[in-house]
Amino acid sequence: MSHDTEIQGRSQAQYQYDRRKSAVAMRKQVINFAIMIFLTFIAFATVVADFAPTFIRPIILLLAGVQVVLQLYSFMHMDDKNAPFIGVISTFVWVGAVIAFTFFLAFNTIIWW
Repeated sequence: MSHDTEIQGRSQAQYQYDRRKSAVAMRKQVINFAIMIFLTFIAFATVVADFAPTFIRPIILLLAGVQVVLQLYSFMHMDDKNAPFIGVISTFVWVGAVIAFTFFLAFNTIIWW
């Protein structure tokens, strides 16, 4: 039993559009990766420069937070508006991040206060 399947090729305009869209996405990922490498370099530089620990800890935590947000949006594709259920997924991720930060802050307060 055979089925009549229709094979559709992409037009030249669709091919050029897809190629341009892929190039923009790749450029964005490379730029975000370079930014994350630079932020990691800054974190290492603050430790090597032998700053005070009261200065180093907040700087490293701030840089880590920025890197988490960059990784979520660039490499976990949370910036993709066409993905199904992206609103629900991003809501769960951000609620989880707020809960984790609250627990981290609470435990630090309990331990060090």
